[in-house]
Amino acid sequence: MAQTSVEQENKTGWMTILAGLFVILSLVAYYMLAGQTIWVRLAALLGGFAVAIVIAAMSSDGKRFFAYAKESVAEAKKVVWPSRKETTQMTLIVFAFVVVMSLFLWAADKLIEWLVFSVFLGWK
Repeated sequence: MAQTSVEQENKTGWMTILAGLFVILSLVAYYMLAGQTIWVRLAALLGGFAVAIVIAAMSSDGKRFFAYAKESVAEAKKVVWPSRKETTQMTLIVFAFVVVMSLFLWAADKLIEWLVFSVFLGWK
């Protein structure tokens, strides 16, 4: 049973490497076909990417990735997004908090500046 797992991992590794090679080869083909029209170059590039995606999807890592992506989309559909009114209200609350905090920090800075320079150091 352990040998089957090792063989599966080895197969997955080779499939991932093969998919990477197809990506690299499609990029090389894109630049080697510089004298051709853009449509031929894009066909070579996108065709190589498509083959790489199919190979990667057939690996166990690819299958896990696509399962994860499907679950993520399903979870994102469950999210209850705030209404426009709620979003506007929360934005205004945050803005008001920033203004109040900036005034507080400015006042604290001026107080500390006055204490240090006027009271302790005696500067005018």
